[in-house]
Amino acid sequence: MIRVIVVDDHAMVREGLASVLAADGDIEVVAGAANGAEALELVAGQQPDVVVMDLSMPVMDGVAATRAVREATPETRVLVLTSFTDRERVRRALEAGATGYQLKDAEPADLRAAVRAVAAGHAPLDPRIATALLPAASVPRQLSDREREVLSLVAEGLANKQIATRLGIAERTVKAHLGSIFREIGVADRTSAALWAREHLE
Repeated sequence: MIRVIVVDDHAMVREGLASVLAADGDIEVVAGAANGAEALELVAGQQPDVVVMDLSMPVMDGVAATRAVREATPETRVLVLTSFTDRERVRRALEAGATGYQLKDAEPADLRAAVRAVAAGHAPLDPRIATALLPAASVPRQLSDREREVLSLVAEGLANKQIATRLGIAERTVKAHLGSIFREIGVADRTSAALWAREHLE
């Protein structure tokens, strides 16, 4: 079962999305939030697999919320669901750590498929915004302080369990960090990541 939190400032949209996502029985909407700040609190308590995130919201917008969720709970992935297709918003969402980007007029089956893809670690992009999103994908965001710590310990030859113990975090969180690090620096395995770290980390 894929556990999902839906974030949108319109209650009717949240309820509609919950019904759409639950239709096939393998996705469960465990909570809904009206803004990014509420979402961050819910994610901390619920530990969902995926957050379906609107971009335009009061209090804390979707870009800021995506960044906060990914930093606080890196094993939770974010699927942006919005009506915006402009290059700047797409770029900012990607740089904040969004895994996928879909538009609100997507077919219900396509949206469920996107949630499954995000949960599996893939990056589903609506074809209509791919031309805006793909150029941004070539510009890696800066590694977070925690990611740099994990990468440094990989370079020292520590296993995931040892890294988790050293940093006081869960082993699955280490794995999530490594997946993000591999994507950001463009490598496929920890050996390559270790070599990259020795060349680029101070």
